[in-house]
Amino acid sequence: MLASYGLLGLIYLGFDVVRTRLMFPGCRLVRRPFYIRGRRWIVLGPGFTCGRGMRLDAFGHKSRKDPLIRIGSDVAINDYVHIGSVQSVTIGNRVLIASKVFISDHDHGGYGRKGVHTDPRIAPGERPLIAAPVVIGDDVWLGESVSVLAGARIGKGSVVGAMSTVTGDIPAYCIAVGSPARVIKQFNFTNGIWERT
Repeated sequence: MLASYGLLGLIYLGFDVVRTRLMFPGCRLVRRPFYIRGRRWIVLGPGFTCGRGMRLDAFGHKSRKDPLIRIGSDVAINDYVHIGSVQSVTIGNRVLIASKVFISDHDHGGYGRKGVHTDPRIAPGERPLIAAPVVIGDDVWLGESVSVLAGARIGKGSVVGAMSTVTGDIPAYCIAVGSPARVIKQFNFTNGIWERT
């Protein structure tokens, strides 16, 4: 497997391993380049691995002590994943996140959820941030280019198909696809088969 990197690739990998050990003790590998804003409000669990271009944005207040982004143990994030939080994003253990996934617990303005309706004449960047916690359970797999938006909850062992958008609840041990994502299969523990719903 290492031979597939080539000499230059192995040199870069070596630098990334050393930098990870120094900057992120307990993590397995944090590849460059990466961008982290609000590091004091971010917890990376042991065995964390990420690809190139990871972006973590935690917009906390100086008085806040608890983390905004909490990532469990043995989580693997691929290239160009962006996670943003103003309230709470929790990712469980052993989660696999494909490339170009976007996870956010907030929106610029309110668009009907919980009765909040922001005037569209206000410039998007000036609209109030409306937030709801995001929870991704243990053993979840998020496919390529998935978006997980404010208030979403994904149950343990579920799979979200490529290019899907999660806006609500996905139960445990399900496969969900689409925009908005809907459950198409659930695992039957009695017969050991993924069954259509």
